[in-house]
Order: sequence, then C-alpha cells, then structure tokens
Amino acid sequence: MTNLSKASNANGATIGPNSAAMLTVDEGSAGQRIDNFLTKTLKGVPKSHVYRILRSGEVRVNSKRIDATYRLQLGDLVRVPPIRVQPQPVADDSRPVTAKFEQSVIFEDDAMLVIDKPAGFAVHGGSGVSRGVIEQLRLERPHAKFLELVHRLDRETSGVLMVAKKRSALVGLHEAMRANHMDKRYLMLVSGDWKEKKKRVVLALQKHVTANGERKVTVEDEGQNSETIFHLKKSYGEFTLLEAQLITGRTHQLRVQLAHLGFPIAGDDKYGDFALNKALQKRGLKRMFLHSAETGIRHPLSGDKLKLIAPLPAALQAFLATLEKKPLPTKNPE
Repeated sequence: MTNLSKASNANGATIGPNSAAMLTVDEGSAGQRIDNFLTKTLKGVPKSHVYRILRSGEVRVNSKRIDATYRLQLGDLVRVPPIRVQPQPVADDSRPVTAKFEQSVIFEDDAMLVIDKPAGFAVHGGSGVSRGVIEQLRLERPHAKFLELVHRLDRETSGVLMVAKKRSALVGLHEAMRANHMDKRYLMLVSGDWKEKKKRVVLALQKHVTANGERKVTVEDEGQNSETIFHLKKSYGEFTLLEAQLITGRTHQLRVQLAHLGFPIAGDDKYGDFALNKALQKRGLKRMFLHSAETGIRHPLSGDKLKLIAPLPAALQAFLATLEKKPLPTKNPE
C-alpha cells in the first residue's frame, strides 16, 4: 500500500489529512488550470479524487467555488481540503552539483533560458536516462520556481534549446510555435550530391513504438503532415551541407524526410546508412551531423525580436575541414 500522509508545498504550506492548507499561487503556477495544479501538487492522490474535491466545492480559490477549467492568477489563494498525499523524498544536498550547462547559456532573463545543448544529452530523463538536461538544470538552479522545456531536441542533436522560467512565457512560446511565428534553422550534412538550391518537402509521417519501446517514424499516407524548406549551403561531392527551415516540428522530421529522399544525415544511427556511418567514424565523425543553429522569435512577454544562435560545434567544423582537404573519391574515377 502506498504510504500517504502529509507533505510541504513549494510555498511552505503543509498539506495533510488533519487540516486544510492555504496555497498562494506564484509565478510558476500562474496561468495553469486548477485541475493540473492540484494533480501536480497532490502527489499520490488519484485524479478521480482530485476532480471529486473540485466538484464538491472543497477546493476554493479566493474563498469562491471554481470548476476544473479555472486558470490560476498570480496571488490567488487556493484552499486545499484535508487530504493524504505522498511524502516527498528529502533531497540529498550533501553532494555538490556539477554545473554542466552554465557555459552553454545563449540567452537568459527572468522569463526564459536558452542554452546551446551539446550532443549526447537527452533533454529529459526516461528510457534508460536517469537525468536529462531539464533535470540537471533544476539541480543546478534549486531556487528556480519554474523550469520547463519549451520544445525537444533529439539526444544526438546539438544546438538551440529553449527553457521557460515562467508559465506565461511557456504559454506564449507554445502559441508562437503553433502559429508558425518561430523561425527555426538547422544545419545537417547529408550523404549524396544534393543539386537543388531550395526545395520544399512535404511528407506525411507516422509514429510507431517498437516491441522494445523504441520510437520509430515512417512515411505513410495516414500520418501527420510535415513540411520543411531545405537550402543548399555547400557541396562536397558525395556529401552536401544543407540548412533546413522547419515549418512543422514533427518527431524526427528532418531525419525521416531526408532518409526518405535518399539523402540520409551523416552519422544518423536510426535512419541513416549504417555502413557509411561506420566508415565516417574512422574519419572522425563520432556523432550525427545535425545541429539546431538558429532560432528567430519574439520574446514571449516583451515582444522584442530575438535571434538565438548556436555556432556549429568544433567537432563538426573539424570534420567539414577534412572534407575540404581530402574530398571523397567520385563514384566513377577516371
């Protein structure tokens, strides 16, 4: 049986079975629906019970009854009735937290944090990863009331990664993404001699989960529409450096589109050319050549234009230099 008793909320109020608790809504929770707020706050309490206390009026906001769709405002006073919750584990503060991303910050203010994510880091824990970027950032910034990923990057993809420090910023950035008011540019090296200076690609992508829990995306008519504009940056004979402008942001969109077109991304171990990848590792390419290079947005709160730039990593620049000095042989040598 789950041991449910009492726990302290982030703002210091004790939630437990003996008395009601009064919680003050801070910037981290402002804008959140009351049902989602309670589900997150009342650890171990079934959702059915959360909705029951909402329907019964036992939960009050500023002494008034509200329904499950009410969005909290900064400074709202939320009454939580006596309830048993899952005690939260006490953090072990004896071990110092090594800062992994402080040198990777591209932009930061009180609303958002943008880092240049290195390749090899998952953005969040799970699927065999105990700690992702967002969990690491929360450990490095224990006093931050709110840190949430705005979007995702694949583990082996480097570059611009946005994190919201306020719920209002998260909502604003998500609205900009849905309205296609965000200009996201990626750089990738593909296998093959790409000829077109500009090419718009539209394909339907379908997500699957394999028997071992791995995510896989395929091109299928019944899938979700995906759209990218590709620009030719430089040809290296059997390889081509491309810039991609995302119109949609589907899972593995660029990797699947390019593989489907016959131009797999160099080093892609899921959708790429495995024999080629092995040869490229011997030549110095130890990772997938996919980098989120630039994101143009308006600040979610001030409206100011921002251009967030992550330079091409040194390892990828070095590999391009090897192609300059020692181009690969053509398929039909004279």
